[in-house]
Amino acid sequence: MSPDPIHTHRALDRTLCGKPVSVAPGTAEVALVATAKMAADERGLVHGGFVFGLADHAAMLAVNEPNVVLVRSEVRFVAPVAVGDRLIARAHVEAPGPGGTRPVVAAEVRVGEKTVFEGTFHCAVPSRHVLALDRGDGEAGA
Repeated sequence: MSPDPIHTHRALDRTLCGKPVSVAPGTAEVALVATAKMAADERGLVHGGFVFGLADHAAMLAVNEPNVVLVRSEVRFVAPVAVGDRLIARAHVEAPGPGGTRPVVAAEVRVGEKTVFEGTFHCAVPSRHVLALDRGDGEAGA
């Protein structure tokens, strides 16, 4: 049996943030089917936060470090998503950042051949869990 290739965000609810399809050094693909619980209105428009969460999940898996966190992002919602759509997020590390601790990740979400979301995710990889850093029981910064 091969070891688990996923080193981060293992506790995420895959029904909300997507199921990893592939994870390789510097890249990841995550799939999600939009459910009625994600609807923002009676017509079945999916709230953008779920699409963002899917893309963010793919970005974190592309970095795939245990303590990776999102620092900031620039995103564009290109097209609407509806309940029942099958979304695929693909992400790849564009730049590792200084010492590999500030990676920049490009992500795209598609429904079929249609792009519905594009984003750039700026990450940090601190040496300790971000909650340990925030509470002062770790080092001062990443």
